[in-house]
Amino acid sequence: MFRAFTNFLLFSSVYVSLCAVLLIWQTNTLLNLQAVNFDYYKFAFFSTVCSYNFHWYLTPAAYSGSPRLQWGVRHRNLQLVFTIIGGIGAAIYFLDLKAWWLELSGAAFLTFLYSAPKIPIPPFTWLRKIAIGKTIFLSAVWVYVTNVLPILLSGAHFTAQAVYYIVHRFFIIYALCILFDHRDLESDKKEGIRSLITWLNKQGLMRLYFFSLFISAVFGCLVSRDLITFYLLIPIVITAILTKYTLHTKSDYYYYFVLDGLVMLSALLHYIAVVA
Repeated sequence: MFRAFTNFLLFSSVYVSLCAVLLIWQTNTLLNLQAVNFDYYKFAFFSTVCSYNFHWYLTPAAYSGSPRLQWGVRHRNLQLVFTIIGGIGAAIYFLDLKAWWLELSGAAFLTFLYSAPKIPIPPFTWLRKIAIGKTIFLSAVWVYVTNVLPILLSGAHFTAQAVYYIVHRFFIIYALCILFDHRDLESDKKEGIRSLITWLNKQGLMRLYFFSLFISAVFGCLVSRDLITFYLLIPIVITAILTKYTLHTKSDYYYYFVLDGLVMLSALLHYIAVVA
């Protein structure tokens, strides 16, 4: 029962959707955004459920025997149902946030474009040939949804602290996305999806990876002069320490629990500190 629950939590993308909500909370709290719209938490949760299940629904299992893909084969209809439920939920809360329709529509369109190359019909298949920046693109979407949009919806200004935080978040997420793409290198090649990861050699890829961690650490130190900086740096240190192991494992449970967890670890520590 525990394994079944864990599979459902991770592979239905409920876990990563909760990560997105927690990151939005951290943005609101860290930047002291006063006019917090709680409907946006719900919109982000359902949108993430919809987009991730749509993405995995389109991902063929023939290229891998991974537990996640095999779970997707066995629960293909469930993934479609979650895509629909997520879409309906996002649409409902989109109506409550209609004053920001342009900003939210942009996020939805960018999220769709990430999965669009997997749709097996023209012109979407053509996107596989030009998706060289898909890792950058995914990182940018995450930062836009969890960091930029909360600022826009609150009506706050983009202060120096906000910019430092956004840059910090982009590069830690980008470094983690590099690890995911390195793991999926062979499947991406078989699907004909191009990326920076398929173009660079391993030495160049590692330089880019550690450079991203370094930039994230630098801007994390600029965000604040109190304990928050410690929270921001912990995921970077852990990611660096785990690099060797990460490059030599393909465990879905490791990637979708530990690495996805590192995306929101600073937010979790921040939340625990505030609640405590």
